[in-house]
Amino acid sequence: MDITLLGHFVAAAEAPDFARAAQALGVTRNTLSASVKQVEAELGYALFDRSAESTTLTEIGVAFLDDARRELAAGRSAQSGGNSGNSGGSGGGKAKANKGKGRAPAVKGQPKLGKKRQSR
Repeated sequence: MDITLLGHFVAAAEAPDFARAAQALGVTRNTLSASVKQVEAELGYALFDRSAESTTLTEIGVAFLDDARRELAAGRSAQSGGNSGNSGGSGGGKAKANKGKGRAPAVKGQPKLGKKRQSR
């Protein structure tokens, strides 16, 4: 299961309502609702009581919340590399332009290679 979907589920479960959870995550309410529905579809169970006014979990939702928190914590530690000696950063650097082999320098006043002179 996607870690983003788990994060959306945990945020929705911990917030008093979907609107506040969506605001905290920086996504729209519809995106959050779609993510939760996708998690429910993958599991095959309803995790939220849709008839309640506020965000309430079903019994299965409460049980899955603990598992989702553990998966989320494991996923975040795996993304950070799990190595405290690592200074972070993605490595690499600025890409350098490859001019290719055998390219002749441009000489002022000479026609450019491969280009025809415009006729008048």
